[in-house]
Amino acid sequence: MKNVVWFLLGVAGGFVVAHFMDKDPRGHEVLADIDARISEFTDRIGDAYREQEARISGVIADAQDAAGEAIDATKDAASRAVDAAAEAAHKLTD
Repeated sequence: MKNVVWFLLGVAGGFVVAHFMDKDPRGHEVLADIDARISEFTDRIGDAYREQEARISGVIADAQDAAGEAIDATKDAASRAVDAAAEAAHKLTD
């Protein structure tokens, strides 16, 4: 609990210091530079995330296509096997 209090005091103190820095023109420039760097970083992270999401979506779509083709091939093979068994049974009964 004591650590939480110190953390909250640190956060509040940081806000107070940032507020006073923002009033000074030099401090305002420093905070604007920090904000620009943070924005650039978050933009890069967002772009990388979207790129990975697109890659993963492509892989998933390919896997779904392959699974669908495998299912169709299995159905065809099973149908041919049933037909062959029925034909063999028919020949045996004749």
